[in-house]
Amino acid sequence: MNATSPLLEVEGLHVAYGKAEVVHGVDFRVHSGEFVVLLGRNGAGKSTILHALSGLIPKRGGRVRFGGHDISGATPREIVRAGLVQVLEGHRVFGTLTVEDNLAIGTYASDRRADATQFERMYTLFPELAERRRLPASKLSGGQQQILAVAQGVIASPKLLILDEPSSGLAPLVVDRILSVAADLCRSGMAVLLVEQLVEKALQHAHRCCLIETGRVVAEGAADEIRRGEVLERVYLGDHTAS
Repeated sequence: MNATSPLLEVEGLHVAYGKAEVVHGVDFRVHSGEFVVLLGRNGAGKSTILHALSGLIPKRGGRVRFGGHDISGATPREIVRAGLVQVLEGHRVFGTLTVEDNLAIGTYASDRRADATQFERMYTLFPELAERRRLPASKLSGGQQQILAVAQGVIASPKLLILDEPSSGLAPLVVDRILSVAADLCRSGMAVLLVEQLVEKALQHAHRCCLIETGRVVAEGAADEIRRGEVLERVYLGDHTAS
């Protein structure tokens, strides 16, 4: 599964909002074909880490290498063109455009224009979109819109697909579909980096896990080891409340 060199290398990442630093020297790696999940309570800094990797917010310090190249100062467009694509939280689709037009938009930033073969691959992966391809995205359910958002990321054929809270507000069956497709994509060679609050579902599919607490990596290892370890319970249940 793992190549000799990581696809994504994050070293000493610091991120701040104004004077308040919220990510403090984070280090982790993702290899090609690997499914890695970042877990932690709300406010731990997980989504901030993802946005910094995608160039959506500035970094205060540290280095990000992707495919052997330093992308620390790259623009979001340059990062997408390098093969790192993030699916943002919250069903970010264009409601007035058809499902198929939304899929086509997913390839624009990467300069890989969609063709009939790519569309049919998306409809095979996500059959619920095939029968609705001519409908405006606004006519889809919340779950279908999230699936469309994921498909927008996948159709760009990224080397690394970043998913930020894909389960937000969705039925369990829809979440299972999205995570199952993500796992299938890993088996075909794509890497997946996931932020998710549904801990058990995420760990069922992930190869490795990084636990984030107050902007720091406090544990990293195989998903099965993290599931059985005490640190997972401490991070989530330290004050006896789940988050």
